[in-house]
Amino acid sequence: MNLMLGSPRCFRHGVRCLCVAAMAVFFVVATHAQTAAAAAPAQAPDDAKALKDPSGSTLNTLPHNQPGANAATNAGAATGTDAGGPSTGEYSLRATVNEVDLVFSVVDKHGHFIKDLQESDFALLDNHLRPMEVYSFTQQTNMPLRVGLLIDASNSIRSRFQFEQSAATEFLLDVLRPQVDQAYVMGFDVTPQITQNFTNNGDLLAAGIHKLEPGGGTALFDAVYTACRDQMLPMHAETNLRKAIILLSDGDDNQSHAELDDAVKMCQRADTLIYAISTNSSPSRDRGDDVLKALAQATGGRALYPPRIEEVAVAF
Repeated sequence: MNLMLGSPRCFRHGVRCLCVAAMAVFFVVATHAQTAAAAAPAQAPDDAKALKDPSGSTLNTLPHNQPGANAATNAGAATGTDAGGPSTGEYSLRATVNEVDLVFSVVDKHGHFIKDLQESDFALLDNHLRPMEVYSFTQQTNMPLRVGLLIDASNSIRSRFQFEQSAATEFLLDVLRPQVDQAYVMGFDVTPQITQNFTNNGDLLAAGIHKLEPGGGTALFDAVYTACRDQMLPMHAETNLRKAIILLSDGDDNQSHAELDDAVKMCQRADTLIYAISTNSSPSRDRGDDVLKALAQATGGRALYPPRIEEVAVAF
């Protein structure tokens, strides 16, 4: 089978990469941005002005009255190539692009994982072009889990909060493998609160869940942003981990300082998937459900919508 990686799902080091996000196999690639950088002039003309952009990259600019400028030379300067002469009012940007990890899994039409795939089974594109180089292709199964359990503890879910606590506790006790996996518990209303940091102790995690009490507004985006920044991002260098947030909420944010896009980008930066479970008890989908879907899809996870509160445990 051939799998075309073609949906923008993550950003790293300021470079867009294309991936199907989940957790089983990964490529390490060098993107075509390096090709453009390598094609840039090795040395600016003597009369060029060298500037620094905020990221530290060098911008080589030519004086506006440089003779010999035309459409072709402008195009060459804009793309970092030599099109036959100097340019007017254009610049070349030189930057080093780091390796980009693309983490994904493959399932059949029934949702069953497909294993034992090789690099030759995939067609990998970066902005519709083949990557400069694929450094490695590795199958990773049974990797350690790092799970963040984010529980909406605002007033909007007060009537079903106790049931959700029980379902969340059962989930962590069933999923986490002793000595291998770890999880933390964060509740949020107006502000996020860690009630149990990373541990594989089921009793401590259960206690952290039951410390939460509903009340206040809902700062969902702030909670997701903080969880990824403070808990998941520090593990960025540990590549042999699967990181995911299980988000239990109705998605109705009314207090955040961060925006949806801020939360998404921080999750992508921390290589963390969001699996959202809606606690919306109304018979129809509403704006909050759309928010949960947006968070999950942008990070490579999934949003689930139990039709009844009693089915939250099934969703977990």
